[in-house]
Amino acid sequence: MTAESDQRVEITSSSQIENSTELSNYPITSANHVPPQQLGEVEKGNELVQNATEESTAERSHWRLFIDIISWTPPRCRWNTENPSKFGLPLNILFAFSATFTVANLYYSHPILDVLARFFDVSHERASLIPTCSQAGYATGLILLCPLGDLVRRRHFVLLLTLLTATLWIGICITKSFEVFLVLSFLTSVTTVTPQIMLPLVGDLVPPARRGTALSIVSSGLVLGLLFARLLSGIIAEYSHWRNIYWLSLALQFLIFTLLWLFMPDYPSTNTDISYIKILYSIIGYYWTSPVLIQATLMGFFLSATFTSFWTTLTFLLSGTPYTYPTVTIGLFSLAGLTPMFLGPLFSRYVIDRFEPQLSILVSLGILIIGVSIGTYTGTYSVAGPIIQAALQDFGLQMTQIANRISIYSVAPKARNRINTGYMMGVFCGQLMGTSVGNRLYSQGGWILSGSVNLGFIGAALGICLLRGPAEKGWIGWSGGFPIRRIE
Repeated sequence: MTAESDQRVEITSSSQIENSTELSNYPITSANHVPPQQLGEVEKGNELVQNATEESTAERSHWRLFIDIISWTPPRCRWNTENPSKFGLPLNILFAFSATFTVANLYYSHPILDVLARFFDVSHERASLIPTCSQAGYATGLILLCPLGDLVRRRHFVLLLTLLTATLWIGICITKSFEVFLVLSFLTSVTTVTPQIMLPLVGDLVPPARRGTALSIVSSGLVLGLLFARLLSGIIAEYSHWRNIYWLSLALQFLIFTLLWLFMPDYPSTNTDISYIKILYSIIGYYWTSPVLIQATLMGFFLSATFTSFWTTLTFLLSGTPYTYPTVTIGLFSLAGLTPMFLGPLFSRYVIDRFEPQLSILVSLGILIIGVSIGTYTGTYSVAGPIIQAALQDFGLQMTQIANRISIYSVAPKARNRINTGYMMGVFCGQLMGTSVGNRLYSQGGWILSGSVNLGFIGAALGICLLRGPAEKGWIGWSGGFPIRRIE
């Protein structure tokens, strides 16, 4: 049996070899064989695949190069624990400049809503959706983006948001669709929260003895942006095409990005062991555990309402009898609101940086009461009244906000972006209320009625300020007295 089996295996093997030899003399016709006439097409297809792969690789390398350039930090801006970056006056001015022409994006449309309505062929009611979308986008950015400053490196975060804003802004400059203009206004406002990420960074970089002065310079940029945007927009739209203000803003956004990329110092993330969801949720927790934050937020709510109420109703007052001023003249009144830019750093250096924040708040509230009283009860027959009110009210409000920030930044040094977000949400809601209430009251009772209610708002803020002293640990009371000198 064994010999026969071996013989059969040998015969089978020989047969297979012969068959394979014969087959080798004929063309292969399997499924993997490509006929000669199709060979060129296959080679062409392989070449196309290879080119596509090379293009994809090149595209990825270009994106990688772009990301590397954006994320690169100049040596002088890199964080060094042994030799931290010095936050001097030039950097302070750069932050203020960035804040000015970033927050200005929210307000360019305000004086030219009628021009936009005619261009896009929509009603004035529809055109009013532009500032509404901007405010909604800004609120979204405050809630969803600003708290991330406690989780990521703020230099890279600010640069990314600035670049996104500038890129999206191109669409605003060229679109002819009202709906696209609305959507882009919302999206650019979401990313226009970079000043609210810079302010807590100032609190981290600047020593406590200079913190008030540094915050005052940056905060002055915020006020300047709000007022300067309305002034520039009105003048440019009056003497040229309205799009020119948006093209100017586009150039400024890329300029801001370039300057920040060159000079903004890096700073390590303050939290690495917390998730984004927990960061958002913790903002509510600080309201429950921090009397200082609640007190500052409520004061910010009422005082910001007086600001927007005044500037909204001022347009109605000056455009009607007895003044009947044109739009450009009304826009020039915003120059009176530049007082904080010149006097704010001095007040911050000699008062806020040296004394308890609550003392600075009481002084600022006194200035507010004087300014609003003069403007309210003399504004109907003397234009000097609103000018004095604009100067004193903006100054008092700005100094109150700086003193409030000094107080709340000490609540949780590693959560300053979240603390700032909680405070700014109160300020933002107050601005919305001031606009709505101011317009309604002016239509019912005129300038004096709306101004009197603003005095009531200031009185409410004063009452909240007096509910608890600077040394009080609880929610209400004055235990510990009233220390005058500031102690860190």
